[in-house]
Amino acid sequence: MRTTYRPHVKKGKKSSGFRARMKTSSGRKVLSKRRAKGRDKLVSV
Repeated sequence: MRTTYRPHVKKGKKSSGFRARMKTSSGRKVLSKRRAKGRDKLVSV
């Protein structure tokens, strides 16, 4: 049996990277909310 979580950097960046967030209006909203909260890292990947 293999582990459930198998991260892939390329896949992660494509879905939740900075450029991906900037593409959509809702993604930009996410970034602005994270900036407002004072997050050190804006994106997880």
